[in-house]
Amino acid sequence: MSSAKERVLLGMSGGVDSSVAGYLLCEQGYEVVGVTMKVWPQDCISRAEDKCCGPQAVADARSVAHSLGIPHYVVDEADQFERLVIDYFSSEYQAGRTPNPCVMCNEKLKFGSLWEKAEALGCDYIATGHYAVIEHHPGRSVLRKGADRGKDQSYFLFSLRQAQLRRALTPLGARSKPEIREIARKLGLKVADKVDSQEICFVPGNDYKAFLRSHLGDHEFHEGGIYDLEGNFLADHGGIEMFTIGQRKGLPGGSAQPRYVVDIDPETNRVIVGGAGDLVSEEFEIDRVNWHRVAGGAGSIEATVKIRYSHPGTRATLYPLAENRARVQLHEPQKAVTPGQAAVFYTGDVVLGGGWICRQVALAPA
Repeated sequence: MSSAKERVLLGMSGGVDSSVAGYLLCEQGYEVVGVTMKVWPQDCISRAEDKCCGPQAVADARSVAHSLGIPHYVVDEADQFERLVIDYFSSEYQAGRTPNPCVMCNEKLKFGSLWEKAEALGCDYIATGHYAVIEHHPGRSVLRKGADRGKDQSYFLFSLRQAQLRRALTPLGARSKPEIREIARKLGLKVADKVDSQEICFVPGNDYKAFLRSHLGDHEFHEGGIYDLEGNFLADHGGIEMFTIGQRKGLPGGSAQPRYVVDIDPETNRVIVGGAGDLVSEEFEIDRVNWHRVAGGAGSIEATVKIRYSHPGTRATLYPLAENRARVQLHEPQKAVTPGQAAVFYTGDVVLGGGWICRQVALAPA
């Protein structure tokens, strides 16, 4: 229970999670202001009813806010979303990397530019429906995994700085998804059984290649050749943007063993393919590291690392380097360590930090 009537800006997507987050915050004694970000440009091809950025989401969020008796606003973040998330998403594929737009959206928009709106409305905190725990201690906030391990979203919040964490609330962190749906049903909220979106919110049908063609145009694709690890030419390709590490689909046949994308070279527009064993990595480097609990240059650090959101995590030794970089030595080699994805470190359920996986240049043939 908050000691005073502190005001919270709640990001409302129109889904069950942020809706119940609003109810829980009210129960804890906060004054809640609901806000839905309008992030779609008027010609956005993903303006479908099931999108968290679509018109139906706004209507659902407004309806829930009315049910909870809290004010609701819509803020236009379309330009910021285009610049900070969609352009990032596209440029990462053009650079031969696989982006993670949810991390960027959380850092730059939900807990970034939205803070100006929160301040303008006299709010002390920003809250979301993330399944993660943020503990506020004197002088420091700690990010932990959510209690529902199957829904934990702490991975997507690793890049938040202390200033952002200190003003963040995640009221669902200690609860499970079934609990949240049950609360919504008891409240009679019409979003109680709304299906969770499993897609990138601005990519219709989860077809990122079609989205890139629509957003960039075919002339912006970097065409080149597909080569094996020995440097033998196998086939032409229509753009490095169409490939990601570990991919099998769309590769030339004629091999006794399955082929996978093992490297993408943006300098030569080469896609390098190899066997399953060539996907395995024992170590890699990350950049733009955000340490939560350990300062850079502190020697080696033992941790568990997740190399993508769906990864279960594996033991590793971290070696902080200069310029916000680190080397990650895996105790057990892992498949498809993918440049552009986030590597997030944990000790137990506490987030130590994380960074962005760099390309291993040595893989590409001469």
